[in-house]
Order: sequence, then C-alpha cells, then structure tokens
Amino acid sequence: MPVLFRPALRTDAREIARLFQISSEGGADYIWSLMAQPGEALLDVGAQRYAREGVNFSYENCLIAEAEGQVIGMMHSYVMREDPNPEPVTDPVLAPYASMEIPDTLYISSLALHEGWRNQGLGQAFLKHAHQRCDELGLKGLSLIDYAVNTGARRFYERHGFTIVQTCTIVPHPMIRVTGDAYLMSLERTPL
Repeated sequence: MPVLFRPALRTDAREIARLFQISSEGGADYIWSLMAQPGEALLDVGAQRYAREGVNFSYENCLIAEAEGQVIGMMHSYVMREDPNPEPVTDPVLAPYASMEIPDTLYISSLALHEGWRNQGLGQAFLKHAHQRCDELGLKGLSLIDYAVNTGARRFYERHGFTIVQTCTIVPHPMIRVTGDAYLMSLERTPL
C-alpha cells in the first residue's frame, strides 16, 4: 500500500496530538494537564495546541504519513535556537529536560507511527525528510530526546548515526509511563 508523506494541515491537529500521546510516554498528557481548564479533555488541549500557527508546537512543523486517506504516522520537528534569556523551569517533572537542548539543530520532538505501520521503513523515510530540512535550513545537525527503556527506538537512532550526548533522570509521576533515564541524542550534519 503506497504511503504519502505530506505537510500537516490544521485539520490534522487532533491526530498529531494522538501521535504525541504515543511517542511521549505520558509526557504530552502531563504538559496538557498543566494547561487544561477544569473538566477539559487532555486530547482537546493537545489538539488546540497543534492547531496554532507561528509557534514551535504547531501543525506547521509536522510531516504526516498517510495511507488510503488515513494518517498513519507523523514527525514533528522545529529549529532549536539558543534562548539568550531562558526562563527557569520550576516544574519538578519538566525541570530535568531544561538543559537538554542543542542550539542550531532540527529538534525532532516526536516521531510516531500507529500500530501496524512500524518496522516498515517509515521511520527511516521520516529521518530522510529531517536530513533534507536540516540541510535546507543550514543547521548543524539533528537532535531528539529518547527514553532509556525504549531500547528499540535507541537502536533505531543509533543505527542512523545518532549518539547520546547527555542524560537526565526522569522524575516519577503517575502520568509518566516510563522511569529511569532520558537521553539527549544528536547527529551532526555537514550542510550540503
């Protein structure tokens, strides 16, 4: 079955949020819970977040994989820039990640596929698009955060040249489905 890769549309925002729920191991739900109004469904918060424009966490920074008109996966990425005046992160669950950034890289904040579409080379195709975007923007490489317990993902990224450059310990929380360490991984690129 042919797979089409296309830029996301605003109408994809809810599906982008669902795929973030898969890739973030509860992290997206935790962040959305901090933004939610009383009684508001977390998926609704996520969908609103990705329906925005002109911000990092927007459908505008998302590449969709589609088969037979259905979204089967996505890669969300944006340019990581150094913030000259960063605000301190005081949330205890999020604070360990505050320094896990590599400026002037294309940060892959999520790469997720629905069940049944994994292990078919689509992750590699997404990475090819990330390399092209990185080169087009003249960035020095790619970066992402992965969880130590997700050994399959780590092996996938290592096979494609990523290395672990920093580690932090995940702060346990009932919404976070993983424990242990999180890795900042990077791949330096030579712009074309």
